[in-house]
Amino acid sequence: MSTTAADTAAADEPARPRRGRPVGRVQRVSMADVARLAGVSSQTVSRVSNGHAGVVESTRQQVLDAMVQLGYRPNSAARALRSGRFRTIGVILFSLSTTGNVRTLEAVATSAAAHGYAITILPVEAPTEGDVRGAFTRLGELAVDAVVLLMEVHLLDAANLTLPTGVPVVVADSDADERYPVVDTDQADGSRTAVQHLLSLGHRTVVHLAGPAESFASQRREDAWRRTLQEAGREVPAPYRGDWSAQSGYDVGREIARTDATAVFVANDQMALGLLRALAEAGRDVPGDVSVVGFDDLPDAVAFRPPLTTIHQDFAEVGRRCVELVLRRLADGGSDGEHGATLVPTRLVERASTAPPPA
Repeated sequence: MSTTAADTAAADEPARPRRGRPVGRVQRVSMADVARLAGVSSQTVSRVSNGHAGVVESTRQQVLDAMVQLGYRPNSAARALRSGRFRTIGVILFSLSTTGNVRTLEAVATSAAAHGYAITILPVEAPTEGDVRGAFTRLGELAVDAVVLLMEVHLLDAANLTLPTGVPVVVADSDADERYPVVDTDQADGSRTAVQHLLSLGHRTVVHLAGPAESFASQRREDAWRRTLQEAGREVPAPYRGDWSAQSGYDVGREIARTDATAVFVANDQMALGLLRALAEAGRDVPGDVSVVGFDDLPDAVAFRPPLTTIHQDFAEVGRRCVELVLRRLADGGSDGEHGATLVPTRLVERASTAPPPA
């Protein structure tokens, strides 16, 4: 199909208001407009717009150039009606204040984009059943194909919570693997490795600075710390508790600094940062007097003073597996048959904050 000079000139001009319409409303550029300017059929424009293979590269580029020149935007709603897919994944989460949620969300977005999907984020005000159900309702109105649920609290542990049916759901960081597909870091193995590392250096026992009691990850790490000490036949001190923040680590750290503790396993790196400050202010050397192990392996952990020994979490892999699993469920027609937990391994990163106890 060829174009005339008049066709090209008309296509080059910006859309003008039609007579009888309010000023300010312009005619939407159509697929036919793009086809005329590119000198191809509307079917070819459609194939390029939908990313189909089989279009000659020079023709594809010609169509893309015409789209840019005309400011053409594909009608995603109409495309969704034809295909039954919106190519959007909804993400419901309670908080963006924690390292785990932020980095997992980033990984979900990156992985979704690599598969040609966008994400719609919907935070909930409180981790209650009603708020989660309300979030699902709003996501339904926003038209998503599937949902990834990032919930750091025990909300999904409640037996009376049943998520709405009709949309594939994958849960991250929750003890709900008997009812929903779950992707999580291997919290227990990471905590076990941290405690065993400190015991192997010769420390008699290990004090634990835990996260919030309502956090699933915090509870998993605390349980594994306690179990590892019990299996080794060591004293299990009463745990301390913070709220994941460096300030809470500092506040609790001032109490720990007044004890004779020689080793501390901290449930995340941010609280470990506050603990290091409290120990330094109390004149307790790290690692000469007290060894400290964190959990997360933040990018800044290597710049702590001293550089922090910690448990590395692969947030990118957690996000990738969430997207992979939810897309697999979409391909299977949203089947509910695939439940259980997918655990992403952790590893110990040894730096300068751990050493044998003082003589």
